[in-house]
Amino acid sequence: MMNRRAFVTGLGAVLAAPLAAKAQQAGKVARIGYLAPNLAANRHANEAFRQGLRDLGYIEGRNVVIEYRDDEGKLERLPALAAELVALEVDVIVTGATAHALAAKQATTTLPIVFAAAGDPVSNGLVTSLARPGGNVTGLSVLASSDLVGKRLEYLKQVVPGVNRVAYLWHPGAADGRTQEGVLKEAGVAARALGLRLEIVEARGPADFNRAFSDMKRARAGALAVSPSAMFAGEARHLVDLAARDRLPAVYPWREYVDTGGFMAYGPNVADSFRRAATYVDKILKGARPGDLPVEQPTKFELVINLKTAKALGLTIPPSLLARADEVIE
Repeated sequence: MMNRRAFVTGLGAVLAAPLAAKAQQAGKVARIGYLAPNLAANRHANEAFRQGLRDLGYIEGRNVVIEYRDDEGKLERLPALAAELVALEVDVIVTGATAHALAAKQATTTLPIVFAAAGDPVSNGLVTSLARPGGNVTGLSVLASSDLVGKRLEYLKQVVPGVNRVAYLWHPGAADGRTQEGVLKEAGVAARALGLRLEIVEARGPADFNRAFSDMKRARAGALAVSPSAMFAGEARHLVDLAARDRLPAVYPWREYVDTGGFMAYGPNVADSFRRAATYVDKILKGARPGDLPVEQPTKFELVINLKTAKALGLTIPPSLLARADEVIE
C-alpha cells in the first residue's frame, strides 16, 4: 500500500509527461476508462484488475473512478464505446482483448491505452515492437506461442485416448491473419503427431454455434478444442452448454470456461495479466509514457480440470494429469 506522500508525488510527476496533457494533479481523483468484453462473463479478470489497483493504493470512490464500458459480446459496439471514454477525457483507457485495444487506438492517439489481454500486439498493429511500443499504447500480451494449441490437444488425448477426430472451433478474424494462420498450422502439426484428425469448424458469431456443433457431429468428432477468441469467451456458458449437450470432451484456452462448467482448460492466466495491468496504469498516472513501457508476455500458465464435468462425460482423469493440474474443480 503506497502512502499518501508517495501517491501525491507520483501524480505530480505526470505534469512533465508529453502524453499527459490531462495530467493528474496532487489530490485529484484519477479517472480510468475500462473497455472490456462482457463484464459478467469475465468477472475474475475484472476483479483481478481492481485488486491490482487496491494493492497499489487506489480505492474506487476515494482516489480513483473507473468508467466501465461493456461490449456485452457485441464487437460492433466497440467504436462507440471507445469514443465515449475519449469524450469523458479519462486519464488512461484499459482494454481487454485485441479488438478492444484496436478500437481504443482508433478513437485516440493521445490518451494512454493499456491492453490487458491482447493477442499478438505487433502483428495486430497495436505497437511497433514489444520492447519499445511507441505511441500511446502498451500493455500485456496473452499470446505466448502457437504451441499452446499442441499442449491442449496433448492433454485432451491423454483423457480420451481412443479419440481420433477432434473438432477445432475457431473464430475467423479473432486475430490478425498471420497469427491465425500460424495457430492453425501448429494445430495441424500437433494433431498429426498425436495421430489425430483435426476438423476445422468456423463460427463468426453466436448465431453460428448450432450449425457449428451440427458440423462437428457430421464429422464424427469425438472431442473439441476451442480457439482463443474474445467473442467465444463472452459466450463461454453457451459453448459449454452445447458441448455438454453433445457429450463432447472439450479443452478451452482459458479457465473461465471451466468455471462455468467446461471440462478442461490450459493457457495463460488471464486474471494475472489484468492484475499486472494495474501496474501499467500506476506508472502512467505517475508520468511514464506508454510508448516507453515494454509489452509484457505471459508468465503464468494454468491447467484447470473440472472433475464434475469429467464424471458427467464418463471420463477418468489419469493420475499423472491430475498431478500436473494447477487446479481441480470438484
